[in-house]
Amino acid sequence: MIRPFLLCLGVIAALVQAAQATPVRIKDLVEFDGVRGNDLVGYGLIVGLNGTGDGLRNAPFTEEIMVNILERLGVNVTGEQFRPENVAAVIVTAVLPPFARQGGRIDVTVSAIGDADSLMGGTLVMTPLTAADGEIYAVAQGSVIAGGVAAEGDGAAVVQGVPTAGAIPSGARVEREVDFQFNSLREVRLALRSPDFTTAARIEQAINADFGQRVAVMLDSGTVALDVTATRTPSPAHAMSRVENILVEPERRARVVVDQRSGTIVMGEDVRISTVAVAQGNLTLRIDERPIAVQPNPFAEGETVILPRTDVAIEEQQATGLAELPAGTSLSDVVSGLNALGVSPREMIDILNAIQAAGALHAEFIVR
Repeated sequence: MIRPFLLCLGVIAALVQAAQATPVRIKDLVEFDGVRGNDLVGYGLIVGLNGTGDGLRNAPFTEEIMVNILERLGVNVTGEQFRPENVAAVIVTAVLPPFARQGGRIDVTVSAIGDADSLMGGTLVMTPLTAADGEIYAVAQGSVIAGGVAAEGDGAAVVQGVPTAGAIPSGARVEREVDFQFNSLREVRLALRSPDFTTAARIEQAINADFGQRVAVMLDSGTVALDVTATRTPSPAHAMSRVENILVEPERRARVVVDQRSGTIVMGEDVRISTVAVAQGNLTLRIDERPIAVQPNPFAEGETVILPRTDVAIEEQQATGLAELPAGTSLSDVVSGLNALGVSPREMIDILNAIQAAGALHAEFIVR
């Protein structure tokens, strides 16, 4: 009978080997210098809530922003006392994508910062969104789609998801463009998401081979510089369009990743082990307390006494003995050697950890 865990390891090995043999587009391996998004943030007010807004006594900043908005609209509320329950102060966040143009739409996320119970059914009032330089790049407004639901009665309450956070699809309009002239670049740097000298060298070779001349040079393990002028393309955008679709087989670092919470084990194709002997078994200590009450004979003098009775036993589960794991020359050899132990996934995690501590596991060991 094949255990599910053993079958799982075999499937993992096949998937990793298949993925390793497949070339990947350069656009999936690198980030292009200058082609990046910009984070935006704003402070706004959501109205129209069904009694689930901020308690203004606990969130005075909500009252302050509400007064400011009303005064901008020509409503004088100075000195007035009001305690509405259908408003909530929120932080609005968004990402301005690269090359976003004035008038374009972007998605925004809203999160309550007061004691509001839910943002469902609310509408965000016009909120300016600023970048790190303090300039306003977009203005957000629209109906909120909350990410959860909450209900409560006199004796119970239930909350599913996060009703105090939500999103507004296409909820912000771009008002200012980022001053970046991509068309004027004469050199573009490609930044690898996972820096590696071998992968960077392969990217350099693949680009030069595609253009038939030396247009790319590796600067370090995480950067490859592209001479746009030498590509003889109409513009840097044309050069990037050609470069990003070139196929490269990336080099991956040997890694073993384990998740102790779920018992998941994932190993890369390049994982190797040295010859090592492993013995695995469990000891179980069992203690049973069964005290006995001893009473005197009827009509006799004396008192009841509790006598302790303890049963102690040590049980050792049958182990696999001392099993030898030969030096693995491939992932399938490593998997076969580990499968020979016939242990559970959580016991396998302990074995891998012990092999790594002994210096026999030649891979990066990551525990989540």
